[in-house]
Amino acid sequence: MDVVLLRWPLERERRAHLEREGRPRLLLLDDGVAPPAPVDCLEDWVRVPAAAEDLRSRVDALAQRFRAHHRASPTLDGDGVLRCGEQWVLLPPVEARLVGALLERMGAVVSREQLSRAGWPGGSPGRNALDVHVLRSRRRIAPLGLAIRTVRSRGYLLELDPGVPVVGGENGSATSDPCQEPVRNA
Repeated sequence: MDVVLLRWPLERERRAHLEREGRPRLLLLDDGVAPPAPVDCLEDWVRVPAAAEDLRSRVDALAQRFRAHHRASPTLDGDGVLRCGEQWVLLPPVEARLVGALLERMGAVVSREQLSRAGWPGGSPGRNALDVHVLRSRRRIAPLGLAIRTVRSRGYLLELDPGVPVVGGENGSATSDPCQEPVRNA
């Protein structure tokens, strides 16, 4: 997704339209023009004329924030390859069946019984086996920014882990969620 450059306040209506669409925006302000109140972390501003490297830096930061907000949904193929964005991990068969059951209900609780039936269609080997495979699955999928949460007395749920660094900066470097950092303006 490209970052849109807008003249402020001349393009006020276009800004509102882009905000509704969730598009990243860099507002270009003439000297003496007051910046608008920030509406979300997909917007920044700079006074013009600005150095090319300053513009590039702000555009890159907005693009990174956009990627952080629009991480790809995880997918699991028939070979047990779990993909999330550009990253992937190979899951052993039992773990692939467990994660597959959790993926089908992403963000919702899946009972221990449902997971046992998914992991061992021929019959569950016991409570401890499920716990061990869930623990192993947690460890394998954590680098993808996914987390399996325990819901006491109910089961488990799979969700995107907001505390995990977002990978995708320059050279694939990990960065913290840029939306949690303070916005710095010139």
